Amino acid sequence: MDDLHSKKDIENISLDILKQSKALDVFPTPVDKIVHFSDLIFEGTVDLSAVDQNFLSKVSPNFLQFWNSVRGFLDRKEKIIYLDLTQLPTRQSFVKLHECGHQILPWQKQTMQYMDNDQTLSPSTTEEFEREANYFASITLFQQDRFNREMEKHDLSLKAGMALGKQFGGSTHAALRKMVEESKKRCALLVLEKYKNVAFNKPLCSKKDLFQSKSFSAEFGELLLPDEFGFTWDFVKDFKFNKRLHEDGEITLNTKNGKTNFKYHFFDNTYNVFVFMFPEGERQKSKIKVFLS
Repeated sequence: MDDLHSKKDIENISLDILKQSKALDVFPTPVDKIVHFSDLIFEGTVDLSAVDQNFLSKVSPNFLQFWNSVRGFLDRKEKIIYLDLTQLPTRQSFVKLHECGHQILPWQKQTMQYMDNDQTLSPSTTEEFEREANYFASITLFQQDRFNREMEKHDLSLKAGMALGKQFGGSTHAALRKMVEESKKRCALLVLEKYKNVAFNKPLCSKKDLFQSKSFSAEFGELLLPDEFGFTWDFVKDFKFNKRLHEDGEITLNTKNGKTNFKYHFFDNTYNVFVFMFPEGERQKSKIKVFLS
């Protein structure tokens, strides 16, 4: 994201909207209030996963071939946001703000329609307009430096990221990623996607995302991990043995700078598996205690 020329402009626009919509320091972040302030309407009675032919007549023929994977749709002419309502509420909030980004960022005015799928909404998207909208959505949902202030109250743990996600109204995935990317401590997050109907002796999951803090990368370099994982990996055994959450994992991993022992915290939310890692001895001081039901 650092290579986007518009990064500072996006931050200024986001902060201005948070202030003017009276959303700053309100928790969870009042996304619908921001949508309204952006002069947009969220049409919650239409589900993009089950629309009829009359609705599809709104859509440009160039976009119809991608329709089955669409998660959000901005009709700029009518100033209406439509969503795939099968998504989790936290995901819907992010997509709403992503579509607001397309509407609000002044240099994105060229097109009358925006359609977004899992690829354009991914942190790894290479399309600049989509990366800009993702950045706007993230810093707005997590209220700029407010996230860092709240993060500093917590210890270094996976549960802290889960608590921050709940506080701001974001997903566990988004909050943990934000925590790792903003942390001054040495930590990393591996996100795994579980396979269905796996044949015997075959990989059980794949690497979906990997995030590292700057201090982690500076000391260890990049974690050298495969694209797929089988039963020999301890965190794969964790979800195969139906563990949901624990904070007592230990693992030795190859990094660019050599083999290193790490502590890891594990969480399986049924959609993804999260493995939060940090080296032994990393400071874990906390001002508050997190209890999760």
